[in-house]
Amino acid sequence: MVVTPQLQHIYSLGLAGRDQVNRAFGGGLPTGSLVAVEGRHGSGKSTLAGRFAYGLCEQSHTVTYLSTEREFRRFLSQMRSLSYTVQGSLLRRDLLYLYGNLIGSDADDQPELLSRLQAAQRLWTSDVVILDTFSDILLYDPTVESLAAKDGYRRAIQRILSFFRRIMATGTTIVLLLSPSGLPRETLEPLRAVADVLLDITVDNSGDRQYRWLNVCRFAGMGQQVDDKIAFSIRPDTGIVIENRSVVSR
Repeated sequence: MVVTPQLQHIYSLGLAGRDQVNRAFGGGLPTGSLVAVEGRHGSGKSTLAGRFAYGLCEQSHTVTYLSTEREFRRFLSQMRSLSYTVQGSLLRRDLLYLYGNLIGSDADDQPELLSRLQAAQRLWTSDVVILDTFSDILLYDPTVESLAAKDGYRRAIQRILSFFRRIMATGTTIVLLLSPSGLPRETLEPLRAVADVLLDITVDNSGDRQYRWLNVCRFAGMGQQVDDKIAFSIRPDTGIVIENRSVVSR
């Protein structure tokens, strides 16, 4: 793991009396940073992002959560099943939840998704912006698709990274959930290269209980020391549980 410790403000993930997530993440997410969380579908990225959103709002931070997978009712249902009660945050407008249906769109009429994202000013005014799943937006954006035909994926990614840098300069932290399926490997490489925090989730089904490993590839601006591997599970009515690494065997 590449570690770059420095004094830097962080957005606390809160809930210290309930779980160990904030401690495992060194005290929270660095402000004005780009956080990339990669993993295959079903690995737990959205659940982890939901925990981020809930804890951040409980700490009086503001969060925008854009999902390409879960409609609002499904999001609320999943959060309730994990005992992440976000209704108050939604009513206070600390949490802005948006849903974008990509798969159901007509390809001929599909708008330029990245351009629409950049133009949605309200989306970027929160302390933390979570894009779930950002790789799907890349996959279905017709502009990116046309550039891909000309081997121009990197150009498309560099454009959005330039926009992200302008947003991050205001102190906003951007969390990108990424799935490697459906995209050429080189598409995500520029994102991996510039991410301040780079995390990769793998799933272990070998034992009686399913465990997940959060592989910390990079964590710049950490508040406290962060381990290179974080074991966690997802439990009904509880949510994300940080497990003891000495107990979990791979």
